Amino acid sequence: MNNAAADPYAWLLALPVLLPLLGAAVTVIGSRSPTLQRVVGIVVLLAVSAIAGVLLVVSDGTGPIVAPLGGWAAPVGIALVADRLSSLLLLVSTLVTLAVLVYAIDQRIADYGRGTASTTFHPMYLMLSAGVSLAYLTGDLFTLFVAFEIMLTASYVLITRRTSAQKIRAGMTYVTVSLLSSLLFLTAIALVYAATGTVNLADLAGRVAQLPPGLATVLGLMLLLVFGIKAAMVPLHFWLPDSYPNAPGPVAALFAGLLTKVGFYAMVRTQTLLFPRDDPWTLLLVIATATMLVGALGALAQNDINRLLSFLLVSHIGFMLFGLAVFDAAAVSGAALYAAHHITVLATLFLVSGLITRRTGTVLLDRMGGLLRTAPWLAALYAIPALTLAGVPPTAGFVAKLALLQAGAAAGPWPTVVAGVVIVASLLTLYALARVWVRVFWGAPKAALPDDDPDDEVLVGTSRTPMPMFAATAGLVVVSLAIAAFAGPLTAVTGRAGVDLLDRDPYLVAVLGSGGDR
Repeated sequence: MNNAAADPYAWLLALPVLLPLLGAAVTVIGSRSPTLQRVVGIVVLLAVSAIAGVLLVVSDGTGPIVAPLGGWAAPVGIALVADRLSSLLLLVSTLVTLAVLVYAIDQRIADYGRGTASTTFHPMYLMLSAGVSLAYLTGDLFTLFVAFEIMLTASYVLITRRTSAQKIRAGMTYVTVSLLSSLLFLTAIALVYAATGTVNLADLAGRVAQLPPGLATVLGLMLLLVFGIKAAMVPLHFWLPDSYPNAPGPVAALFAGLLTKVGFYAMVRTQTLLFPRDDPWTLLLVIATATMLVGALGALAQNDINRLLSFLLVSHIGFMLFGLAVFDAAAVSGAALYAAHHITVLATLFLVSGLITRRTGTVLLDRMGGLLRTAPWLAALYAIPALTLAGVPPTAGFVAKLALLQAGAAAGPWPTVVAGVVIVASLLTLYALARVWVRVFWGAPKAALPDDDPDDEVLVGTSRTPMPMFAATAGLVVVSLAIAAFAGPLTAVTGRAGVDLLDRDPYLVAVLGSGGDR
């Protein structure tokens, strides 16, 4: 029996949640000192990144790490669990969170140019980081709900920090949909508990299997619906293209990189652990196909660069859904690798969009042009993540898509057809991003337009780009290149993660012990 309490690394599991929460408290107390707030945020995220790296190495070498909170063993108590998948996504997510914070600080979005620091940005930013960490590490459904509520509460504040009427309307759409999904999630948890008497994920794995098939199917579809809203899968995606483009640039980058992937992670964890399948999931294959195509075609119709990126975000959620729908170890492994790459590349593209907007004074593609002459470094920062998202060899996107295509082609006729859709959606992505390149970087340079939002104190329409903003964006580009450079080891890690997710035994034994109900 694996005694989680004796695991020498178990104490680390609480720190990715506790450190941001403590940091948030310190930034509230020290709200009169911008320097203190900035230092605390950066130090906390650096520490969480280091801890996530240790958890990834240890969990890959010895198996899942479990920390029973309060000394109460599962399934009675709450357990935090770090395995290969959760540790990898936690590491990548925290690195993105750190880079976006550096970018936001120098853009002055954190305090909108005021002489004193904002009392909300840094605390809410760290609260969101704590919620993301808890979502990846929790071992029960109700704590997962709490994690989402922490994330969403912080995100409500961050997305509504700017006060124009359009931005408030967009923020209200986000808040309304999020509250609805939270209500559905709480209802699903109540039904699961009523049917099984537990909310511990490992314990549920055995108890759900004993339910009548119809009831188990209903519970599975309810959880798919809840996490589908949070992951922005079609047709539940409508809120995202209206919400993210109206958020402050770094906030949109953070949301695009993290929040939908946390929803996808929750979907993977619950569907593989509680509702295992022996064959591809036809319903999810159809949803994945629709998500890929609707998102890609929607991007082609956009003139706003941020709305275009938001639709591409939706489209590429479909790639991950495809990996889950095939429901074998190779496909789930490819989806995990794709999620890790997607966290980085979407955040990078939104940061680059912020730099473009800063120089041009607009988000409209037909009012831009000539940046290849005036800012060639910005063209390079755009080209690398754009090619990565499109899946051009030898980028990380290509490696992840190749894994998905190979798994789909080997899984049967319907997955093979959807694999063809993956290729079509990738070509549409390439076309949409090439269109941005032509509109933004080619042609004669245009004069910067005046800021069309007088309430926005962030400097736009300027040729000056502060070095920290450039460094943060370039750092994420380097992370994306590193994923491609170390694709072999990362593919091996996600491959082992895929096997564990479908096998389930390593997770169940770690949490419940060898005598657990499996």
